[in-house]
This record gives sequence, C-alpha cells and structure tokens, in this order.
Amino acid sequence: MSVVNQMKLSVSAISGNESFVRSAAAAFCVSKNPSLETVNDIKTAVSEAATNVIVHAYDEPEKNFIYVEAELFDDYVCIIVKDDGRGIANLEEAMQPMYTSKPENERSGMGFTFMQTFMDELSVESEEGKGTTVKMKKYITKAEDL
Repeated sequence: MSVVNQMKLSVSAISGNESFVRSAAAAFCVSKNPSLETVNDIKTAVSEAATNVIVHAYDEPEKNFIYVEAELFDDYVCIIVKDDGRGIANLEEAMQPMYTSKPENERSGMGFTFMQTFMDELSVESEEGKGTTVKMKKYITKAEDL
C-alpha cells in the first residue's frame, strides 16, 4: 500500500506543546474523514507519547525536542513519536501498567497502556543515552461507515 501523505514535526519538549502535537496528529488524518472515535483515539495515544517525552526524556525539556513523523495510507495512519533523551533503562518494566519512574510527580504510569489500548499496533524501542521511539498504527474507521 502506498503512502498518501507524510508529515514531520519537531517542537520544544515543553508541556504547552503536548496539545499542539496531539491536535496536529489528529488534523493530519482529517482528509480520510475519520470517525470521531478514531480521531479521539489518535489524540489520546499521541498525547500520552508526547507527555512521556516531556516528563521522562530530558533533564531540561525546554532545550530539547519532541519529534513526530506520520504517514497516512488509504486506511490507516502510522505515527512515530521520538526523542533523543535519556532512554528507558528497563523497557519491559516501563511498559507495565501503573509503572512510573517519577512517582514523586504523581504520575499514573498508564501512558504505554493507553497507547496500546487506543491504537491498533504499538512498538517501542529505547536505548539508554540515545532516546526512545514509539511507533503506533491506527486503522481509520471512516465517519460514513458508522
């Protein structure tokens, strides 16, 4: 299946950009007339991925970036959210529901769980000192198909 459209975006890893990244990813899919549920699923998953970068990737997030890439196909979208921050020491542990590396910040530890729940496919790669890449795929249910 061939790519219909592509997007690359990089923004400062500050909390104010989480909503921008979420909205940009959802708006990117609008040409496929997705259902409201599909749009909300994409927004939720991308929001969680961006928040993970903001909270966990960098000691000085304002001096670093969230990188988002997306490819739109006829019936699905692939979204990649990545950083070049500290990486995840124990990815298996980090993927567990309720795990957080920052309990002092009252984080729920549900970011990866939400990404898995709201997207059709999720893969995460991370290397300490080099960053983390989250790849997500969502099949687009069209509004007229409901």
